[in-house]
Amino acid sequence: MTQHPRPATLGQLKETPYRYRSVKQELRENLIQRLQGDQEIFPGIVGYRHTVLPQVIHAILSRHDMLFLGLRGQAKTRMLRMLPELLDEWIPVLAEVEIPDDPLCPMTSMGRRAVQQRGDDASIRWMHRSERYHEKLATPDVTIADLIGEIDIIKHAEGRYLSDESTMHFGLIPRTNRGLFAINELPDLAPRIQVGLFNVLEERDVQIRGYPIRLNLDVCLAFSANPEDYTNRGRIVTPLKDRIGSVIRTHYPQTTEEAMAITRSNAWLQRGGEMPKVEIPPFLMRIVEDAIALARTSSHINQASGVSVRASIACAENLVSSAERRALSTGEKRIVPRICDLHHLVASTRGKIELMLAEDGSASEDRVVETLLGEAVKQVFNEVADADDYEGIIDAFASGLTLVVDDELSAQEQVANMKLVEGLYPAARDIARRLELDPDDPQMVATAGEFLLEGLYVNNRLSKHAGPEGTGYRR
Repeated sequence: MTQHPRPATLGQLKETPYRYRSVKQELRENLIQRLQGDQEIFPGIVGYRHTVLPQVIHAILSRHDMLFLGLRGQAKTRMLRMLPELLDEWIPVLAEVEIPDDPLCPMTSMGRRAVQQRGDDASIRWMHRSERYHEKLATPDVTIADLIGEIDIIKHAEGRYLSDESTMHFGLIPRTNRGLFAINELPDLAPRIQVGLFNVLEERDVQIRGYPIRLNLDVCLAFSANPEDYTNRGRIVTPLKDRIGSVIRTHYPQTTEEAMAITRSNAWLQRGGEMPKVEIPPFLMRIVEDAIALARTSSHINQASGVSVRASIACAENLVSSAERRALSTGEKRIVPRICDLHHLVASTRGKIELMLAEDGSASEDRVVETLLGEAVKQVFNEVADADDYEGIIDAFASGLTLVVDDELSAQEQVANMKLVEGLYPAARDIARRLELDPDDPQMVATAGEFLLEGLYVNNRLSKHAGPEGTGYRR
């Protein structure tokens, strides 16, 4: 945060180039500067460049209030919280007024009174853009007093008229004057409270309890919501939607590469400190993202609810944590996840998917996740290999051999076990090459070998059973 400008009175401010701009005009002009300078508008937002971002840009250029509409985990709140970056870093406001008001163009009677009484000696303070953003999570118990305000009986008893703004205890929206106010999960707001926002959106003023208190506001409103059929908790009343200038549709990642980029930029993967270095084979990240993508089309999952990007992030973090636990136990100097670590991703998906009602239950949820992971493994495996090419390895299991794969075995131990199955070790090295991994690295050969075994299992060439000693592959 840089130092704010020096002018401390209205007179000093008049000697500077400062001019009053409404919040929406300020957003518009600053956005134009960024576009002309080819600057990134929402740094870190991946996959929205040609779909969502143009909608946001158009809304700001049109000086609209905005509604971000989309399923959970589609960066709606994140984009709301990035909008203040388009505001000026500092703006002057009258220091002696309860709500922020511009010194050159006061909109409240309190602000006009302060300027009239003190003239150029009226004190000003400088407000940073971080102070100009407020956010409220909509819940059924939110009241008009919370958002807009209420008559303060004590102030009225002191002799002030009800028509005077000074008798009012201001809510969040008036206190965000000269800034941005966001409401998350708008449908959860009771309809009668939504009706109370009509004047704020259209006439830009508020009235309290029928008293003639009119407070002109300079505020940009933004909302987030899931589609109306997501829940029975509530919906956005039609007249309110009519008053919102732009409704911006968000979406999940449209490609696996975008999904992987989002997960890598948001998940805690490099643990740091004294921990070993983390190396995640790209094909494992691909399996995680493919499993989540399959969940978004599965008939067993309630698609009106959606499957959040947070599911991918949590799964990637648990994938690393499982390998981290193994490295701590075995003393390995690198953390490299393997197929056996995918089993632990069930815990990071619980609660992040909603099954259809007929299949509700934690056991069913776990089975659905395991099935999706198996399908994802099959997709990735069949892109790099053909199960028919490994009949020799499959035949090696024909004599009743069982190869145990355990998430507590070091890579060296896992590779040593693979060498006991004829043809498995060289095949694992070949798979490592196809996956663009180092075939001379035991860690990478161990993860490639497990991938090969799991690929044969999901293609019905081997069977698999789980026991106390680990997961066993056999014919």
